[in-house]
Amino acid sequence: MKGIGRLFGVGIAKETSRGTAASSAGFWIPFSEGASEEKDERVVNDQTVGVIEDSVGQSITKQWAEVTIKAPIGDAHFPLLLYSFLGAMSNATHSGESAVYDHTITVAESNQHQSLTTFLHDPLSGVDYKYANAVANQLEIDYMLGQFLSYNATLKAKKGASASSFSPSYTTENRFLPPMLTFKLASNLAGLNAASATQIKSLKLKIAKNLEDDEVLGSLSPNDFLNKQFAIEGELELLWNDESFKTPTLAATPQAMRLDMVNSGVTIGSASNPELRIDLAAVIFKEITRPFKVNDLVAQTVQFKAHYSPSDAKMVTILATNTQASY
Repeated sequence: MKGIGRLFGVGIAKETSRGTAASSAGFWIPFSEGASEEKDERVVNDQTVGVIEDSVGQSITKQWAEVTIKAPIGDAHFPLLLYSFLGAMSNATHSGESAVYDHTITVAESNQHQSLTTFLHDPLSGVDYKYANAVANQLEIDYMLGQFLSYNATLKAKKGASASSFSPSYTTENRFLPPMLTFKLASNLAGLNAASATQIKSLKLKIAKNLEDDEVLGSLSPNDFLNKQFAIEGELELLWNDESFKTPTLAATPQAMRLDMVNSGVTIGSASNPELRIDLAAVIFKEITRPFKVNDLVAQTVQFKAHYSPSDAKMVTILATNTQASY
């Protein structure tokens, strides 16, 4: 059967027991691009057998899967992905509400962050798959004009296992548009609430987990996928107005940064709004470029790296507010 990508479904679920596939997807993701690809490594039998042909075969030595999801940020499913990327989450009822919840996501100081099961619904081949022990590897969040605020996530997982046909059911989610973003800088985290907003044109935020496959003898599949050093980098673009970005760049001055998305057009509970707020404790601008084009407004592109702040005992905190009680 032939068809287009719109017919496919990609889902995720939290694993209760690491490496044991969840029975069903907690969320089916309305993606714009996706892939679940089987990967392997092989050894070639290239020893001599008395002929000039270069080999007589090859054998598989390792099998795994790589999952890619590119989608608009949804207030319900995206916190689960963030939980997998950072590793720790606490849930609490939002102030003044009874059915709205705050999910605080922080970095777990371990090498085994929350694992997921990913799901693939493939109506073209008629075979659906589960991918157990899916571990977050890299995440890029894009804040850009003229489109939904979106992300691109990659995960590594065990080789896919065929499953009975899924019937994807999509949760109604709230999305975020460029006018809903507030960008702030302050000398420290405590100053972000009172800080004035800065107008920017775009921003990319990249999280890298630096996964390493835990390969063992006696198995084609890695025993696990272990995250190593946790890193956050990014870049932003804005019009050149003064040296307010150049000065801290040249001095390598750390600043706290806030990216706050609030969908004020949607009310959840009695008087709250879907929100996703990312606070970085100590960002240092490391490079600034400002090309001059004679007929264009002068813009600047600023690259930055987030650092762990010993005084705040954190690098990043993410707050997600929605109607999902827990994950």
